[in-house]
Amino acid sequence: MDLTGYIRAELEAKKILLMTHVIVGYPSLEVNWRMLEIMAKTGVDLVELQMPFSEPIADGPTFARANQLALEQGITLDQYFAFLERAAGTFSFPHLMMGYYNTAFRLGHGGFCARLRASGAEGFIVPDLPFEEYGDLDDYSRQNDLTPVLLMTPTNSAKRLQQIGAAARGFVYAVARRGVTGARTSLDQALLDFISECRKSTELPLALGFGLKKGEDVRALQGAAEVAIVGSALLECWEDSGEEGYADLLQELSSSRT
Repeated sequence: MDLTGYIRAELEAKKILLMTHVIVGYPSLEVNWRMLEIMAKTGVDLVELQMPFSEPIADGPTFARANQLALEQGITLDQYFAFLERAAGTFSFPHLMMGYYNTAFRLGHGGFCARLRASGAEGFIVPDLPFEEYGDLDDYSRQNDLTPVLLMTPTNSAKRLQQIGAAARGFVYAVARRGVTGARTSLDQALLDFISECRKSTELPLALGFGLKKGEDVRALQGAAEVAIVGSALLECWEDSGEEGYADLLQELSSSRT
């Protein structure tokens, strides 16, 4: 899939798109499936499916705990890919593998990309691997029609942002603030300035994540980013308010796109 084209096409009817996040195996695969059903019902545009890892360095406390519990409950790579394949065959939104480089290293770059393609993924997000170290991972991703999504962060220099922008495909994941996922992001002038710097470095759509929690956050990003990414807030909502609260929050987020 041409993710750039997909995002542009969806934006003809919406002012911003919504990308959400599921940690496969937590709270359980059954709950994960129900989460995806609710996402489909509310019209989510893209979904990250995370393969749990013992040292998720980009994840805050909520996701780090969820990663650990999923591993303790026995989630395996085979279960992950089976779940991804079932999801991609059922729901129409693009599915992106999110995880850490250990998975690609363990399977080998060719095997990793082949399994993602066979399972229906459209791309992957590997936040702990700089693009200069991709090696033949980029070649294998192209051979398997997969999009590696690169990250831009507030700690990147202008030169570094240009380098990332030149290498990026599909869209760019703009990290809203320093640190890890979870804490509330302030949509202030500093963030708008960072988004502006990202814009100077790429013509690809920008997806902004880390700390977006409510519909008002999504609405505030209209005109600044093409995609709003919400992850930790949704998992916290499921834990605190169950399925009903989760569905209400997703509806609020989805309604904030227009």
